[in-house]
Amino acid sequence: MSAALSVVPGVTDSPEPAAADPIQPEDYADDLHNDVEALFLCALLWAPRAAAQHAIGILEPTDFVRPIHREFFSLITRLIAGGAPHNAAMVGSELEQSGDLAGHHGSERSRHLANLATLGAEHTAIDHYARAVFSQAYRRSFAAAATALTQAAHELPEDQLYEHMCEIGRRQRALTERRNTIRDGQS
Repeated sequence: MSAALSVVPGVTDSPEPAAADPIQPEDYADDLHNDVEALFLCALLWAPRAAAQHAIGILEPTDFVRPIHREFFSLITRLIAGGAPHNAAMVGSELEQSGDLAGHHGSERSRHLANLATLGAEHTAIDHYARAVFSQAYRRSFAAAATALTQAAHELPEDQLYEHMCEIGRRQRALTERRNTIRDGQS
């Protein structure tokens, strides 16, 4: 397969951020009240440990479309896994200790964290928010798969097209199996 094409453009296999700050100004929205990712993160910040542990088991960092939300989800997940409190103060403290609150980007992170923490999402609905975040990610994956197939049709040699399509299909099947597990309440 050609190294120039990813299986799904814009999607990497690694949830780790690149060396440069992947967060852009447009990642900070002014109105988060209709953003299910933001509502999930708000609920997560306020959820009791057991509910938070269950909810983070449903999602992966790549399920979040906004890099800032992926970053916060990953950080909160690490706090929970380490047995530390996972509220906004502890998230802010971790960001400060890592130097991620320095400068303009740091100020934006801090403001975004405060906005998330004060959205008022009910922590009792955390599983519903988690499933909604996954649902959006699942739908985006089909749009990305269609884009990848279109790109492949234009750029790949003919002898690589079928395997490329199969690889995309395997990824979509894995996501569908994950969706079924989540939907059936096994996550």
